[in-house]
Amino acid sequence: MAQRPYGLLCPISRASELLEPRWTIQIITELWNGSTRFNEIRKAVGNISSALLSKRLKDLEALGLVERIVDPATGIVDYIRTQKAIKLEPALHALAEWAQCNIEAELFLDDLNVSTLMWAVRRKIDVSELPKRRTVIRFQFNDEPRPEYPRYWLLTEPGAVLPELCAYDPGLDIDLFVETSTVSLGAIVMGKTTVERETESGRLFLSGDASVARTVDRWLRRSCYASLDGIAKLRTETPSRHAGH
Repeated sequence: MAQRPYGLLCPISRASELLEPRWTIQIITELWNGSTRFNEIRKAVGNISSALLSKRLKDLEALGLVERIVDPATGIVDYIRTQKAIKLEPALHALAEWAQCNIEAELFLDDLNVSTLMWAVRRKIDVSELPKRRTVIRFQFNDEPRPEYPRYWLLTEPGAVLPELCAYDPGLDIDLFVETSTVSLGAIVMGKTTVERETESGRLFLSGDASVARTVDRWLRRSCYASLDGIAKLRTETPSRHAGH
């Protein structure tokens, strides 16, 4: 059932009516991040069913925010933003900057989805800063309650642009073990804390290849919003339900 309009003579309200259906902004943001294929979008957005994603993409196409392009030779479908959607970028940038600085870090990072976080981390890996050989990094999440998949492996190969992400043991020697929580790792990526601070607090533990461990700050890139002034920082003590023991 369609939501009842606000009925206000207000451009902000009208924009909200179009953009507020669940997952709409997240899908537009993911297209902005470079995903064009259905499965890429679904993995990056996270807890969205294929049926709902299909509906939202059709809705966005009807609104003139997304264009669906089919390759006649292969049948492969790509979704790209239209100029109308691109014009949303300044508003989305402003919203992200406001959230970074004005939402408490603990609230900002609450209820992070582990698989979605790791898909985002995969994008942040600078392969050029890792050894020029196959490198395997295992992440262990000690959140409570325990995630459905508490372990993830990132595999990089020479010449690869992005690492491969696995939720199952690939059976390879591990170069670096990372023990952390979704809050701690998410806070590092968003610039709300540092690797050094999380290590000293015991919320992040690194073991294995010393050169890979010492260069985390180089091969794990931060969000483009991590360098803003006035970011709401993670407190030294985080709520106990997120702590690993």
